[in-house]
Amino acid sequence: MPRLAANVSTLFTEVGFLQRFAAARKAGFRAVEYQYPYDFGAAEVAHAAREAGVEVVLHNMPPGDPQRNERGTACLPGREQRFREDLERSIEYARAARCASLHLMAGVVPPGTEHAALHATYVANLRHAAKRLEKEGMRLLIEPLSERTVANCFLRSSAQAAQVLEELGAGNAALQYDLFHMQIMEGNLAATIERLLPRLGHMQIADVPGRHEPGSGEINFEFMFKHIDAVGYAGWIGCEYNPARGTLEGLKWAQPYL
Repeated sequence: MPRLAANVSTLFTEVGFLQRFAAARKAGFRAVEYQYPYDFGAAEVAHAAREAGVEVVLHNMPPGDPQRNERGTACLPGREQRFREDLERSIEYARAARCASLHLMAGVVPPGTEHAALHATYVANLRHAAKRLEKEGMRLLIEPLSERTVANCFLRSSAQAAQVLEELGAGNAALQYDLFHMQIMEGNLAATIERLLPRLGHMQIADVPGRHEPGSGEINFEFMFKHIDAVGYAGWIGCEYNPARGTLEGLKWAQPYL
């Protein structure tokens, strides 16, 4: 049976961010993830999770400078110091919430920058992060993103992500596999999940094309959940979608799994 985590950046938005942890627990979730908690203090976020009785399983590093449309700085030559500063900030939040996994967004390709330079910077930053997170007992996750969501993202396929992880060679680095992005970019979800299983550290879901709840689009989630169980994936599956008609109404699909 899939282990579902509520993404409280996209679900339960009917209430304030700090109240979403309790709302998720009341709905039956035992774990949560979120995107960017940095508008609140690390202690505030951690307290909300502990009071609600939910485990925090994932959050993102800060996305860099929104004025530059960075969407992450890991691949950007010249932004290494910003990457390291943001990594330390994200560790502070993860440590407070006892969150063991951080998503390190690759970033958007700047005009005129060669792929080789971006790749070298990306691997070097990930290598630094892997060593730093190992000291904290944490792991890093990398996630390919579809063009529809993040235009010109550097990390844009499962094959590229697998190649990066192979080169990195870090035991605490893994792939964050989002079925929404992967269906748009590659399809063939069942075979790809089975092939990449040893590298999968976290999964996320949303239906295609609207990025709404399972059952609203083209992915057969009943089949996919059975397949994911059958191949032996035992990690968390984050529900990172935008409810079409309110969170609780949209969670009817999840009742058999909560």
